Amino acid sequence: MATVRKTRFSRRVPDHVTDELVNVLSDGKVYEFNVLFGLVYDNLKLKNAVSGGEEMLRLRSYEKLQNLVSRGLVEKKLKSYRGLKGIEQASSVHTLARAEAAAAAAAAAR
Repeated sequence: MATVRKTRFSRRVPDHVTDELVNVLSDGKVYEFNVLFGLVYDNLKLKNAVSGGEEMLRLRSYEKLQNLVSRGLVEKKLKSYRGLKGIEQASSVHTLARAEAAAAAAAAAR
């Protein structure tokens, strides 16, 4: 008997960790991970967006940072990171604007 897969809509919330990484790295300075994480953690604490504890946030930040490196938006030299041109396209605001533009184009095509 074949199982039926249900497709469902999942609401995507803004990724605060990636947004803060983008905000910090967009200035073009070079940061070691511990300094970078300290800045991101402080900014998230100010916005009351820290959840899961500091160590879990450190792991999530490192994973998000490596994702940005693999996408070619951040340059990694040894243990130092620097944002490259176009890093702003990784922020939630840019992703949301792109999704809204695609929805508007699809609506106009109907």
